[in-house]
Amino acid sequence: MAMFLLVALSASHMASSLRPGASLGTCRASGYLPGRSGNCEKSNDPDCCEDGKKYPQYHCSPPVTASTKAVLTLNSFEKGKDGGGPSECDNAYHSDEEKVVALSTGWFSNMARCGHRIKISANGNSVYAKVVDECDSVHGCDDEHNFEPPCDNNIVDASPAVWDALGLDQNLGMVDITWSE
Repeated sequence: MAMFLLVALSASHMASSLRPGASLGTCRASGYLPGRSGNCEKSNDPDCCEDGKKYPQYHCSPPVTASTKAVLTLNSFEKGKDGGGPSECDNAYHSDEEKVVALSTGWFSNMARCGHRIKISANGNSVYAKVVDECDSVHGCDDEHNFEPPCDNNIVDASPAVWDALGLDQNLGMVDITWSE
């Protein structure tokens, strides 16, 4: 009986973390990561972890549609910059002149979107960019993640070349966009 109850509670928790919000089409946090500060490289003005602060973790992202709403953030994929280690899809660094992105964990889908070109639209402009990495929505606040918190579940983390192609001011740091496959 206890085993059945454990399995039922586990399934219920998993289902609730994947259940879309009533009107937002979002998923719920599956847990919280305790913050730990460290040497956060600040080339693109990232949010750096704070000791003791709790950061939400997501294993899911909102459903992908023909025009998926997301938040575009700025990230360098070059070695020694704020992107951390090499890109997960190809174990390589990428120039800031390349149109590349990292997707939140749910959208990255265990590398299923690696190498895919996605269309990003904002500000009346559109650009295609290649998926090369995951914007980790579960882990963070460590050296591998530049001591940055986990990404939100709706992030398209883009190189400066993507921002430039969309005609966006990189000083904004975050912009509402839509994307599609």
